[in-house]
Amino acid sequence: MIIRLNEMVFYGFHGLHDEERKLGQRFIVTAQLFTDPQIDDRIRCLDDTIDYTKVYQEIKTVMETNQFLLLEDCANTLATKLLADFPLIQQVRLCIQKPSVPIPGSLRSVEVELFRTRS
Repeated sequence: MIIRLNEMVFYGFHGLHDEERKLGQRFIVTAQLFTDPQIDDRIRCLDDTIDYTKVYQEIKTVMETNQFLLLEDCANTLATKLLADFPLIQQVRLCIQKPSVPIPGSLRSVEVELFRTRS
């Protein structure tokens, strides 16, 4: 089973440039949480699955209380935390978009995508 939290918007202070870390900006995070297919058919109550309200809160806390120079570091931190704190997550895919990029050109956003499997 895949549980998706789509396009969560957070205000954070991440970026390589001092201005980005001082002024802050929006970041858009999508998380896909993969469970174990061998036990998916036994899900009957919240204790049998991943509580996505708690996942949301953990992502929000990381995005809004930490500062990262690189989105890659942010994605790695999130993946490590989610796999450590939610034992039912077997794999996680994260996409972090940064809509306001200090690039002299026209683009909608920059994003990093990470896929990690529990070891």
